[in-house]
Amino acid sequence: MHPLMPLGRVSTLLQGYATGKIKPSQVVRAVHAQIINDEDHVWIHKLPLDSLLCYAREVETKEMASLPLYGIPFAIKDNIDLAGIPTTAACPAFSYIPERSATVVEKLINAGAIPIGKTNLDQFATGLNGTRSPYGACHNAFNSDYIAGGSSSGSAVAVAKGLVCFSLGTDTAGSGRVPAAFNNLVGYKPTRGWLSTRGVVPACRSLDCVAVFTFTAEDAAHVLAVAAGYDDEDIYSRKRSAYNIDAELPMHFRFGVPKAAQRQFFGNVESERLFNEHIALLQALGGEAVDIDFSPFLEAARLLYQGPWVGERYAAIRAFFKQSNEKVISPVREIIAGAEQFSAADAYNSIYHLRALKRQADLIWNEVDCMVTPTAGTIYTVQTMLQDPIGLNANLGYYTNFMNLLDYAAVAVPAGFQNDGLPFGITLVAPAHQDFALLHLAGRIQQAYKLPLGATGILDPVQMDNKKLSEFEKNDQVRVAVCGAHLSGLPLNGELTARSGKLLARTKTSPDYRLYALSEEMPSRPGMVHVNEGEQGYAIDVEVWALPVVEFGSFVAGIPKPLGIGTITLTNGEMVQGFLCEHHAVRNAIDISHTGGWREYLKQLN
Repeated sequence: MHPLMPLGRVSTLLQGYATGKIKPSQVVRAVHAQIINDEDHVWIHKLPLDSLLCYAREVETKEMASLPLYGIPFAIKDNIDLAGIPTTAACPAFSYIPERSATVVEKLINAGAIPIGKTNLDQFATGLNGTRSPYGACHNAFNSDYIAGGSSSGSAVAVAKGLVCFSLGTDTAGSGRVPAAFNNLVGYKPTRGWLSTRGVVPACRSLDCVAVFTFTAEDAAHVLAVAAGYDDEDIYSRKRSAYNIDAELPMHFRFGVPKAAQRQFFGNVESERLFNEHIALLQALGGEAVDIDFSPFLEAARLLYQGPWVGERYAAIRAFFKQSNEKVISPVREIIAGAEQFSAADAYNSIYHLRALKRQADLIWNEVDCMVTPTAGTIYTVQTMLQDPIGLNANLGYYTNFMNLLDYAAVAVPAGFQNDGLPFGITLVAPAHQDFALLHLAGRIQQAYKLPLGATGILDPVQMDNKKLSEFEKNDQVRVAVCGAHLSGLPLNGELTARSGKLLARTKTSPDYRLYALSEEMPSRPGMVHVNEGEQGYAIDVEVWALPVVEFGSFVAGIPKPLGIGTITLTNGEMVQGFLCEHHAVRNAIDISHTGGWREYLKQLN
């Protein structure tokens, strides 16, 4: 194993880059060496090392502060276009080479992320198990006898094994959530239209979502902030600015769970045990469990393979299917061919029925803040799945198939391990445009469980501040780190609050700064400087505040020399605007770095 492998959180790698310990070119060399052998059938196409180094060196010419995903390796499900690289949708005969990347891929690369390759999937994204591919059944990251989940199987395993920091999948019926649960990952399925699907081979075009696999909810929010946005070229794209996006659930929240008689674990007593334990954990986090009638959700789920939505699968590849249906593997071929049995009248009746079911299902949001279900009731071995590919696949979709039909947002979250070592996961569900509330709660759950990252064995040392999740997408805000008299309760804090500033987090800088008291007279001012390479540095206490962009200029204009605003790095690798001092001003100042921060220094004076 290369010393840089496996990879972990996005923020951890960014911190490594910020301290100069590693470079993107070193990371892609390590990743490339690791993926040469692919016994788990993760990859359909791996970029050659020369291409990876071109991406890495291009990133290295830029300032880190300008690239929120500076040098972060990621994987792309092979039904999402990467310019110049074949898109197969796991069907070699269907393969084409796109001239342009999908919108979401363009955004990520422009933000500094480095594509490593295209990953394996259930052919044409039709399946939830990961065995329906001519490139081989993708193996579970924990036990190769078991399924990885699908259809985004390779994307999940690539992250779980630490080959990349995040990956893109798609989710129509659960393809971005089931593989997350089976591989101990966060699987974020956004509100339909939040991430553009231009450049994605459709499964059901009116339902499809681009999904994101990460180790943590914080990483998912980080990727979301870069990848999301309205796209004129996607007819299903939605403008989020018109909606009230709740930042977080209340500390005391109500969560719906299916009535006990409606919960299905398909004979898996371990899944049932873990789900009951998770209900107790949510109650300990301030939640109140509310039993709900799950029947309208189940009835909506059954519509997915009826009428218009099977027709959409056929419409997506109609010309190819008519000429080359023998090139489509079983049972994908039979599922898509089933569209021919439905008439236009059947399609409209299904649409009407769904509208009625949604009206009924949406009533639960009057009772609860979110809904919680198992992501999947059980998991199967590859051999068992192949013996009953249709029936067992339907079991895997019991808790997932309704989601996009009813236009909900969802986050799959790791929730422990069975006694045999296989992961178990739950899914948080909320109405459309409540994505950040779900990510916030997912972060709280991860803090409570403290599970290792994927299958890497890495224990996450960073205690994320969930508060900042609610601020990730506020493009009209500037994050500013303060270290002195602007801290909460200190004399100049009013300069922030008077400008509608909002405290996001109390945290520390990366350990390469020093703090000085600029004079012995009181009240003094602190000055923070970044140390030179090889010099002893410290992690300094700071507060991160959000200021409206329109207020930022007047705030900066009032800062007296030798202080100013520059870019500083936080302990988790994030880069924000913050107070820095001109180096010449600290030559005769009092070094107070050992105290850890301005508040501690003031306490010692008293």
